[in-house]
Amino acid sequence: MPDTSIIQSLYARLKQDIREHKLPVGVALKQETLAGQYGVSRIPVRDVLQQLKREGWLTQCGKRGVMVQPLSIEEVQDLSLMREYLEPLILEYALPNLTNQRLGMAEDIMVLLDSPHLSVAEYGELNWQFHASLYQPAQRPTLFTVIENLHQLCSRYIGYHAIELKYTSTSQEEHRQLLAAIKKCDTLKAQHLLKSHIAKASKQLVDYLDKVKEV
Repeated sequence: MPDTSIIQSLYARLKQDIREHKLPVGVALKQETLAGQYGVSRIPVRDVLQQLKREGWLTQCGKRGVMVQPLSIEEVQDLSLMREYLEPLILEYALPNLTNQRLGMAEDIMVLLDSPHLSVAEYGELNWQFHASLYQPAQRPTLFTVIENLHQLCSRYIGYHAIELKYTSTSQEEHRQLLAAIKKCDTLKAQHLLKSHIAKASKQLVDYLDKVKEV
């Protein structure tokens, strides 16, 4: 039976490497190769690969293998559609419980997001922390967990927003507008801004991936 700490560590490292595009895309991941690369036996590799497949980080390749799925327009659109529906919903539940302290926390995270030289992983984590700080007061743990998983899956694409598309300044301005609407207790405007924030980022990325596909 593999050590639980080994599995947890390997899980975190593999997921991080998928986010940062350090694993080959569109080809079967070989357990022997990964075991040597990460300094573990094949058994924890097998177990972690299956867990990542169940969570949507990997997809089927052949009869038994798994692979990192190439960046997909359809995946971007599906993730965006789910977020556009669920996040304004949880925000509505959260708004009556948002305190000044909680809003101050969101503002502090926004300041960190403006920091230069953030890595892709750091930017993605801070972006999630910003949204999570607004959603947690909803006290809807099941809904929150689903949204958290969607953000994690979206993190594969964060590097393209932050680097290729230079979207961070636009995203930050939209964050500021969202916070302003929340402070005014304007629920409908806040929900509209949040949905637009998600949809615009998705469209820009879809347009980018469509152009890349044509090259």
